[in-house]
Amino acid sequence: MPSLERLGYKIKASMKSLISKPEDLSPNTAWQDTKWAWTGEEELIDHTSKPRICAAALLPFRDQKPDWEGFIASIRWMQTTADHYGVEFVPVLNADTGYIFDMDDTQYAEVLRRFRAEFPTMKFIAGVTARGAQDDTCFKVERYRPLIDIVQQHDNCEVMLMTSKWLSALDPEPCRDAYYEIAEWLIRPGIVHALEPAFVPWARPFGPWLLHQLAIHPKFVGGKISTLDEPHFLYWAAMCRDLGLDFAPHSGDDFGIATAIKLGLPLLIGAAVSGAPLICAAKDMWLNDGSPEKKFPTGTGRFDTRVYKVFEAFQSLEDQVFRLDANMSASAYKHSTAHVLHNLGIIASPEAHPACKDLRGADEASRMAEALRRPKRVAERLGIQF
Repeated sequence: MPSLERLGYKIKASMKSLISKPEDLSPNTAWQDTKWAWTGEEELIDHTSKPRICAAALLPFRDQKPDWEGFIASIRWMQTTADHYGVEFVPVLNADTGYIFDMDDTQYAEVLRRFRAEFPTMKFIAGVTARGAQDDTCFKVERYRPLIDIVQQHDNCEVMLMTSKWLSALDPEPCRDAYYEIAEWLIRPGIVHALEPAFVPWARPFGPWLLHQLAIHPKFVGGKISTLDEPHFLYWAAMCRDLGLDFAPHSGDDFGIATAIKLGLPLLIGAAVSGAPLICAAKDMWLNDGSPEKKFPTGTGRFDTRVYKVFEAFQSLEDQVFRLDANMSASAYKHSTAHVLHNLGIIASPEAHPACKDLRGADEASRMAEALRRPKRVAERLGIQF
């Protein structure tokens, strides 16, 4: 039998040496080969920071036309609850929740114009993607230029470079170069964007080398990662915090909102449009009394442990809003969101964009009414205006 010393040596010798320095990364390094993929959520917990909530605003429709009154009302509803809890609120316009893939450039520009007329000083984020690339067979950087030019006519905004099929298809080094090339057009801060294949088959999340390369670019202030199958948001958070990168990971995971709150990192989600009061309340409840950003102290010096029930309440709602269909797609969440806002009396109709093919069934009004029961109950018990 081997001695304990020899056995200990064998175990130690078999342990994998994990990368912890950016200079040791290569374009093909996998996250599992880095220390950041093995960092637990509990190591990143933050009870002192209250980062912004970036809500991907819904563009509601009524009689097959944009419901501009409902659009403005939904943003005011989110702004009011964010102000109440001392949370920075930044609406995200013309992203997937705003039907970017179903609107033309004229309608895209009108959304920004109407928003700015109603909210002259509010910061916003605008989604941009590759226009006219449906027949392309390779990446063409100029496809991003038209929407960037429209957005940058406005000030006090950020530009989210939404991923696209041919951009995502690039290998890490040319992908980095493509983002850098797009960045040359930016006169506003940029946010990069990644998806897992669970959202669209061609999506490819950033590896550690590519994320680091984008995070050190001076024009990119942060990035959004949407995940279902692997905790990429945790990887991003661990790397950025460990290396002290001036780059903010924004969680785009509508199925895991509480993680970003616990880590003191921003959210960039469509779920905020349906669950803003509960999410903003949770952000404040999670803070210890000693945090200068705490709006409603507990009087104990600690955080409000009732927040765990708030987590459960808004997640139960969003799990229904973003439920997967038979094709394992959550794309019809936009239609569910419209039903939630209609149920709450914020918009006049639960219609989707007339060109949108991602629709729920005829029973969606009743399904969303049922999904709202628990969140409404918790909100009432805790005095959260919902």
